[in-house]
Amino acid sequence: MKAGIIGLGQIGGGIALWLAQEGVLAGVYDLRRDAAQGLEGLPSMAASPAEVARQSDVVIIAVLNASQTIDVLDGPEGVLAGARPGLSVVLVATVAMEDLARIRMITDAAGVPLVDCGVAGGPAVRQRRLVSLVGATDAEFERVRGVLAGFSESVLHMGGPGSGMAAKIAMNTVITGTLRAGFEGAALARAAGIDIRRLAQAIDETATGRGPMMVMCRPNVSTSDAGEAATREGMRNIFVKDLDAALELGRALNVALPLAVLARNTSHEVFGVAAKRDELGAS
Repeated sequence: MKAGIIGLGQIGGGIALWLAQEGVLAGVYDLRRDAAQGLEGLPSMAASPAEVARQSDVVIIAVLNASQTIDVLDGPEGVLAGARPGLSVVLVATVAMEDLARIRMITDAAGVPLVDCGVAGGPAVRQRRLVSLVGATDAEFERVRGVLAGFSESVLHMGGPGSGMAAKIAMNTVITGTLRAGFEGAALARAAGIDIRRLAQAIDETATGRGPMMVMCRPNVSTSDAGEAATREGMRNIFVKDLDAALELGRALNVALPLAVLARNTSHEVFGVAAKRDELGAS
C-alpha cells in the first residue's frame, strides 16, 4: 500500500515523516511550495493533488477545514481527477458533520471511499503519539489500517462512516470543557494566593483513575442494581460537597465560577441518580 498526503502543516508534516520512514510515502502536496522544507526524506513536491492520487493507494487529506478539503478533492487537478481504481481517501481534518456529509457526496459521486479519521494528540505527532479515531466500513477499515498504524500510536475503529469524526467532536467537547474547568480552578487558586504550577503538578500527580469519563464508564444503574446506585449517590454527595466549598470560596474572593454552578445544578444527570425533592432548583 502506497500513501500520499495532501497538506504539510503540523499534523500532515508529521504524518508524512513517519510514512516516509515506513517506506510507504508515494507523494506529497501543499499549496505552499516551501512547506516540505525541514522535512527530511520526503519525495519531491507533486504538481497537484491529482498527481499524488495517481501515485497512491491511499490519499490522506490533512488540510485546515472543509473548504480546503473540497478544493483539493474536486476540480481538474483534484485528488478525484487522478483517482485510480481502488483508491481510498482518508480525511484527518476535523470538520462539522454537515460538512462531512457534503464531502462524502463528492467522493461517493466519484466512486471513491472516504474514511473519516479524527486524530488526537496533534502536538505530539512527531513522537508518534497520534490516536486515530476511524469511521469506516469493516472492509475499508481493514484496507487502510496498516497505513494509519504507520503514523499512529493507536488506531481505533469507532464504527461506520461518520463515527470517527463524531468521536473526535465528542472528544473535543470533553477537552474544551476541562479547559474551562482549569480556567475556573486557576482563577480561584490565584485569588487565594496559590502557585498555579504547583496546583497543576498536584492535579497531574493525582489524575490516575479520575479523568472526565470516570463516571460515564461505570456500570449502568438499573432498578436491580442498588449497590451501583448507592455508589453513585455517594460519589455525587462528595462532588456536591466539594463544589459547595468552591462556590463559597468563589463568593468570598469575588471569583465567578459559572461552570462550577452548572456542574452543581446538573450533578444528578452527571451521576445518573434521582434528584431529591428538596434539592430541585438548588444553586
